[in-house]
Amino acid sequence: MKHVRERLEQELKQLERELRYELPQEIKRATALGDLRENAEYHAALERQSYVRARVGQLRQRISQLSSLDMSQIPRDRAGLGSQVVLEDLDTGEEVTYELVLAEDGDPPAGRLSISSPIGRAVAGRKIGDEITVQTPGGERSFEITGLATIHEREDLVG
Repeated sequence: MKHVRERLEQELKQLERELRYELPQEIKRATALGDLRENAEYHAALERQSYVRARVGQLRQRISQLSSLDMSQIPRDRAGLGSQVVLEDLDTGEEVTYELVLAEDGDPPAGRLSISSPIGRAVAGRKIGDEITVQTPGGERSFEITGLATIHEREDLVG
């Protein structure tokens, strides 16, 4: 989760620089071109400025949320944020392993599943032996949780 926060802080830093230095210069250059009613450069710079302001607000809010994340609220005996889960597809018998991660870090082909995804939500709060049925874009799928290592267990192994 630390790397997600660092990535968001880096994006915030770049956007704040753009908002404070680059965009005002673009607006000033566009203003110097004259008639603002038909000045595409001016309107594009204003639109970008509006987008950057909104994104800066979103990033600040998300960083604040990450800062207030209470690890003691993540279950120690059930799947939750940071857990590694092994799921057996009950139709094919195929096993797949996922780490439950924040939405910004989700990458299913790399084994990182957003806890806010349909499968992530279905797995959260479950334990080994539980069966889940999930409506996915490809249709309904049923899984059994056959393996689980919570973030607390994984931290014990690493640290």
